[in-house]
Amino acid sequence: MDHQREFSLIMTIVNRGFADQVIDAARSAGAHGGTVFYARGTGIHEVEKFFAISIQPEKEVVLNLVKHEDTQTIMHSIVAAAGLKTEGKGLSFALPITNVVGIVHSLEELEGIKKA
Repeated sequence: MDHQREFSLIMTIVNRGFADQVIDAARSAGAHGGTVFYARGTGIHEVEKFFAISIQPEKEVVLNLVKHEDTQTIMHSIVAAAGLKTEGKGLSFALPITNVVGIVHSLEELEGIKKA
């Protein structure tokens, strides 16, 4: 296997309150966790008015570091749960990761840690 394509980073941006759906969908498709942080949309169609004050809807960004061969399966699961055609209005994309330090590199090692 090409080490430079061993992992991918799936980034998913959803409306605030939908990150748990993304995490659950990713886990059901084989991901092992994720990271969530908050963001603010700046698109022209994102501005809402509330008492004549412009409000930018809040977003959640979910990061999943996954094995490259699992990327498509996990992304399809995420889009089904929280994609653009859902209430979460999620956008998901993947980036290749060339170097990783500090994570377990094989499922066998992960299983060994869980049993210990």
